[in-house]
Amino acid sequence: MKRLLCVLIILSMVAILLTGCGGNAAATDASPTSGTITVYTAIETELVTEFLAAFNARYPDITVNVVRDSTGVITARLIAERENPQADLVWGTAASSMMVLDNMDMLEPYAPAGLDRILPMFRDEAAVPAWVGITAWETAFIVNTIELERLGLSVSDIRCYEDLLRPELAGHIVMPAPASSGTGFLTVVGILQLFDRDTDAGWDFFDALHANISQYTHSGSAPASMAASGETVIGISFGYAGITQVNRGAPVEVIFPAMGSGWDMEANALMRKDNIHPAAQTFLDWAISDEAMALYNESFPIIATGGGNIDGYDFDPVDQLIENDFNWIADNREAILTRWAERY
Repeated sequence: MKRLLCVLIILSMVAILLTGCGGNAAATDASPTSGTITVYTAIETELVTEFLAAFNARYPDITVNVVRDSTGVITARLIAERENPQADLVWGTAASSMMVLDNMDMLEPYAPAGLDRILPMFRDEAAVPAWVGITAWETAFIVNTIELERLGLSVSDIRCYEDLLRPELAGHIVMPAPASSGTGFLTVVGILQLFDRDTDAGWDFFDALHANISQYTHSGSAPASMAASGETVIGISFGYAGITQVNRGAPVEVIFPAMGSGWDMEANALMRKDNIHPAAQTFLDWAISDEAMALYNESFPIIATGGGNIDGYDFDPVDQLIENDFNWIADNREAILTRWAERY
């Protein structure tokens, strides 16, 4: 009897030790402040480096593996990996893409800490949102004033979309490709909405614009850089990319089209997968924190908490944004991109 009791005690102690070891390992693997996560993002490379430095300073035990590319590429990659998600979360990728992913049941709803600070227009309307916006960016024309004058035109001649169709500009405009660039896509869907999306008026405009395009770029900021260097006369890009070039002393002026600008949000979301790492939720909490918003606002005038610094703008940039139908954009994304590829 004593021998049996001893055996039972020993077995109980072993079981406790094994349970304790397993519990500690699980806690380490699933710690919200440690571990390794994979983040997919379309935020510009130099900004990713800056933002991650701040996150790493606050959470030194979380290793962040970043996969960075333009919005279209990131969206296509996520969809291709649907059956075996590699990303833990998406950070700073177009809200229109997030809606596509959500419609495919690829996002795990999550309410990050501080969600109540986010303006309603910058988040999924569900109580526990599938995605949360952080910044917004809008279509702008970056015009090299020196090169424009050589064509016999002045900045006052470039004020609306139709002005881009001037015969003097043949071969002198660069814009981002909508299939790879979020800026390209928001520009295209913005114009389609402005020119009556139920007709071919928008596509007729793009047919005419195509005759003046010298190159479609992979990146949304590339046209601004090309205009700044004189490689092109006009780069269709986004506002702060142009303002950055102005601040660097480039001979460019940023023109916001009179009809309004197509726009999109950079947004974050948790990927739906079997093993959701709590550190991914920690990252999403930080990504809408006051610290993160202050960093975003150094480059983006429109932030999801409102009240952003709008240096470089002589007007409230929110007033420039057209009324976007994000549901229509998400529902028609593939059809628009297919039609674009067929035509251009």
